[in-house]
Amino acid sequence: MKFEVYCDESYPDLLSSQKPPVKYLVIGSLWLEADIRSKLKEEIHELRHKHNIGPEFKWGKVSKNKLAFYDELVGLFFAFGTQVRFRCIAVEHDKVDLVSYHNDDQELGFYKFYYQLIHHWISDFNEYSIFTDFKKNRDRSRLHVLHRCLQSSNLASVIHRAQPIESSQSVLVQTADVLTGAASAALNERLRPTSAKEGLVRSIEARIGRKIAGTGPHEQKFNVFQIDLTGGW
Repeated sequence: MKFEVYCDESYPDLLSSQKPPVKYLVIGSLWLEADIRSKLKEEIHELRHKHNIGPEFKWGKVSKNKLAFYDELVGLFFAFGTQVRFRCIAVEHDKVDLVSYHNDDQELGFYKFYYQLIHHWISDFNEYSIFTDFKKNRDRSRLHVLHRCLQSSNLASVIHRAQPIESSQSVLVQTADVLTGAASAALNERLRPTSAKEGLVRSIEARIGRKIAGTGPHEQKFNVFQIDLTGGW
């Protein structure tokens, strides 16, 4: 089976911050069966038209007057069942040892965590295409190396590409941004009471039947990999 993975991140420069504003770097990913991509995109565009949403939506634009759109977007994500899934990795800033394990290079560390996000959800005998939000890297080979490492460690699957795309051109990256932002805000306790963003997070939590927090590895719909850097899940 063919799958597509659309990725975005929250606080991508956190690992190099001397005064971290939050506890967790969060990298998120929207996974879908490739043959439903067109249907999912069509339904998202219908929601945009219904609510008069401009060319780009994202977590940072969640507001009271647009909350109905974002809530219906979340509802659409859940309506597709396990054909569309979300997974994020939460990395605790204070537990990352860049010097010992990442050559004192936060960009290298960032992409190692990207690898951990994706690798554990790749299954044998499937094909994957991975799309990341465009990010300027000091080392322009980062995605090439990520692609190579994923393919080398998953020889029974095919990793076709790890390719950057502009979020403004992809409603699926934008959807990943919304879900990643919600997970990050919940994990980092960045929600103002009665705000639209808090309302959207509570809507997600009502649908999953629990608070947004670390999950076990077998959670299939809304998976939060709160990585333990001392080992284990």
